[in-house]
Amino acid sequence: MTVNPEISYWHLWTGDDGATHQTRCELTSFAWQSMGGKAASQWNDHLLSGETNLLFSILPVGFNGDWHENPKPQWISVLSGRWFVESTDGTRVEMGLGDLAFGGDQNAKEDAQGRVGHKSGTVGDEPCSLMIVQLDPEKWAGAKPGAFK
Repeated sequence: MTVNPEISYWHLWTGDDGATHQTRCELTSFAWQSMGGKAASQWNDHLLSGETNLLFSILPVGFNGDWHENPKPQWISVLSGRWFVESTDGTRVEMGLGDLAFGGDQNAKEDAQGRVGHKSGTVGDEPCSLMIVQLDPEKWAGAKPGAFK
C-alpha cells in the first residue's frame, strides 16, 4: 500500500468582502477499504452524504456565460472539452477532461464594475460536457477552501 493519495480541485469561494476567488485545494481523507460486499479494497474518500441533485450539462462551442453565482453549491467534473471560470479577483482557470471544481461562490456581492460571482464559458472548438452534483444549500452555500477535509 502506498501513501494516501490526493485529488486536486479548484475551489471557487466568496471572501468576507463579497469578492470571489479560486484556490487550488486537495481532497486528502482517503481510507484503504472495500466499497462493500466482496469488492477488493481501494482508496475511498467518503466526502459527504445526504440529498444531492445530479445533472449533466453541455456547453456549446462559443458559450460565454455572463457574471452570476452558482445556483447551488456544486461539484463540477469535466467529461469532455474545455471550459474556463473567472472570479471577480481576476483569476481565470481553464479546465479540461478529468478536472474537478467546486462552485461555492454563493453570497457574492456586486463589485464596482457590476460583476458578481463568476463568469464561465467554453474554450476551443468543441462543446464542453460537465457532470454536476448539487449539494444542500443550507449546509454548503458559501463553503470556504478546506471545508472538505
